[in-house]
Amino acid sequence: MARLLVLGAGISGHTAALVARRRLPAAHRVAVVSPLETYNWIPSNIWVGVGVMAPSEVLVPLRPVYEKTGVDFVQGRAVELRPDGSAEDPAPHVVVETPDGGRRREPYDYLINATGPKLNFAATPGLGPSGFSHSVCTSGHAADAARGFLECVERLKRGERQTLVVGMGHGTCTCEGAAFEYVFNVEFELRRHGVRDKARLVFLTNEAELGDFGVDGLRFRQGGYVVHSRFFAESLFAERGVERIVGAHVREVQKGRLRYSTLDGGEGELAFDFAMLLPPFTGVGLKAAARDGRDLTAELFAPSGFMKVDADYAPKDWADWRAGDWPRTYASPSRPNLFAVGIAFAPPHAISRPRRAPDGTPISPAPPRTGMPSAIIGRAAALNAADLMLGRADRPRRTASMAELGAACVASAGAGWWSGTAASMTMYPIVPDYERYPEFGRDLDRTFGEIGSAGHWIKQILHRMFLYKARAKPGWWLIPE
Repeated sequence: MARLLVLGAGISGHTAALVARRRLPAAHRVAVVSPLETYNWIPSNIWVGVGVMAPSEVLVPLRPVYEKTGVDFVQGRAVELRPDGSAEDPAPHVVVETPDGGRRREPYDYLINATGPKLNFAATPGLGPSGFSHSVCTSGHAADAARGFLECVERLKRGERQTLVVGMGHGTCTCEGAAFEYVFNVEFELRRHGVRDKARLVFLTNEAELGDFGVDGLRFRQGGYVVHSRFFAESLFAERGVERIVGAHVREVQKGRLRYSTLDGGEGELAFDFAMLLPPFTGVGLKAAARDGRDLTAELFAPSGFMKVDADYAPKDWADWRAGDWPRTYASPSRPNLFAVGIAFAPPHAISRPRRAPDGTPISPAPPRTGMPSAIIGRAAALNAADLMLGRADRPRRTASMAELGAACVASAGAGWWSGTAASMTMYPIVPDYERYPEFGRDLDRTFGEIGSAGHWIKQILHRMFLYKARAKPGWWLIPE
């Protein structure tokens, strides 16, 4: 019997656990360690955050799913990785802190790190639910944001003017697409409530230009021309009357006010009545130690706290990075039985051009590693681990490089079936490859964007389809990542 341990039960980890369990005979153990007892379909937190969906509609209890599929579930937080065992236990294991404050050792032969991010609200003073702004990163955060947003709506109905700010709470944030989607759901709901004319809506982003999305922008063919996603995004902002502040780093959030600086060296203040600002991400703080107690954290993890995998981490100028530098199998170079997937793996470099303000403050998006690619990567790692456990391979052979994967993003504006639109975008590959596609870095036949109701219906279908899959309902494995 071999043992596969998955740390985390988000999109990547949950996918990995279900795929591995289906692939492996019952004699092999598959176990999941997660501090949460529910799976959260995070893309729909946007709708929770404007009050049109309840948290229960985006959550799936994990224990019943794992009991049904034969996955062992351990509720707890992984705090230390012992890849060579310890004096107390010579087998590789993870130290898990349980909800009652105790500690237990979870052994493994193969491990998939899908711990996701730490929401680093502390990077900006006053940022986050414990400060003076909201978030939609968890279902609980989103529900709290909805309460704040709907209070603004009630004040607007009483004739009080309100300023609502949506965007990024730090110069190094990722997930610009989520903030983009949220601001247009807010705008849609303001119109639905009949108060749009009394509300000032501002989008604040660390992108140097709209439409960057942390992937250095996209190019589409439209009307016989090749256009940048900046024009695609700007047209939507102009049509909906949403103001924007680009190339911005939030320095501090106070009650009803935030201070920011910009790439051109400017500084500004913005008063607000409601703010939803996403935090930057770091690793969750998982430590690693050798059998003798020697610290291995720097060997296995990047300074950001994300795990090093089969990528090229050699220092280079941004212009010298190549698509081939991105990881393919997500295996640790020093421990071939360790994998890191989703947000938990350390990217080798930024996709968008790194930029700094004149004072040296970095203001540019970090690489996105969520949603569709996260699930695909989780699946590939699970199949690699299963192949190794079954003796079908002597090394990981299945690949899922973001420089070879495409991705689709549907950013909704409204949650009803018969109202609302969506901005739909696809890209191939996610990481531009200028050796294969010298002009634009991507295949323009598989990279496009449009705004309309079709994408809105697709978003509705995806919400239901992926929650069905997360519950491991009959035929779940037929639904692609």
